[in-house]
Amino acid sequence: MIVAFSVTPLGVGEGVSEPVARAVRVVRDSGLPNSTDAMFTTIEGEWDEVMDVVKRAVEAVAEVAPRVSLVLKADVRQGVTDAMTSKVEALERHLDQG
Repeated sequence: MIVAFSVTPLGVGEGVSEPVARAVRVVRDSGLPNSTDAMFTTIEGEWDEVMDVVKRAVEAVAEVAPRVSLVLKADVRQGVTDAMTSKVEALERHLDQG
């Protein structure tokens, strides 16, 4: 499965990069395929391992924020691996054609 999620610390003021970095560190330390952009962190793996990483990322932010908002979108597709890369490659092939 692929999960794109965003963890937002609430009640910590305007600057949230340090609390968010705590969440991203959990994801990167997981060893699962992942990427982070300005809006979301995307992670790929089996259901239980991905959801465990999301939970631990939220908990890491909750250690420094009184409240945490979580937005999550999942693509659950059995038997597919490396979808984070292959989906983008398929899109790029179509863009190259036209």
